[in-house]
Amino acid sequence: MTDSIPVPFDVKLMNATAALVFASFVLVLLAAGAWWVLRQPFFPIAGIKVDGDITHNNAVTLRANVTPQLSGNFFTIDLTRARTAFESVPWVRKAVVRREFPNKLRATLTEQVPVAHWGDDADSKLINGFGEVFEANVAEVDDDLPRLDGPIEQAGQVLGMYRVLQPLFQPYDLTIDDLSLSSRGSWRVVLETGAVIELGRGSGDEVVARTQRFLRTVTPVASRYGRTLAAVEGADLRHNDGYALRLHGVTTVAPDAKKK
Repeated sequence: MTDSIPVPFDVKLMNATAALVFASFVLVLLAAGAWWVLRQPFFPIAGIKVDGDITHNNAVTLRANVTPQLSGNFFTIDLTRARTAFESVPWVRKAVVRREFPNKLRATLTEQVPVAHWGDDADSKLINGFGEVFEANVAEVDDDLPRLDGPIEQAGQVLGMYRVLQPLFQPYDLTIDDLSLSSRGSWRVVLETGAVIELGRGSGDEVVARTQRFLRTVTPVASRYGRTLAAVEGADLRHNDGYALRLHGVTTVAPDAKKK
């Protein structure tokens, strides 16, 4: 009986290496083949389903706007790019896009909800409840919304100040129509009555304190001249120890001075 000759270690190593290289080659070949197949027009997107908030848009319009921006098939389409395409449509704040087997996309949308106009009357900008400014057709928006303005990077701060100030005016049956923040940090309010109130600069607490003092005392001051809150045309709260008040039909200018 003959003894079998053991295979040398270097031969075993060579065989193992060859097998590993062959297996790697096969895997790369399979992966390349699979990638080639996936990139072929064998798996086209057959449809796009749209759900969620579509009050200001409809599915047909959304598809018409978004489809030209999409490329690839069911497996290769870039979902991030698809989401960006949906979010570029007016009124769409957020889109979640996912594949729906076997050949569809589903987009779930969240629409913008405006809480105020933003900027001057000529602008078509609005601001939502998150303090984000966006563009849309303002003709579709309630005209009763207030108008806010200021440096756009401080839009959230302006909205926050409006939410603090409006409840202060409300018990006096006064409504803020316009709140603006200047580039120098000064606040101005225009009321529904047309009265312009200069609130001045300072921290939020300082502005609130001046506003509360004004609202607490303006009715007694106006009544001294036989006037009510409705007669207030303007007020300047930028004084340290009080405020300047302008009342309809009341003047502090002497008759002789008017003639000069």
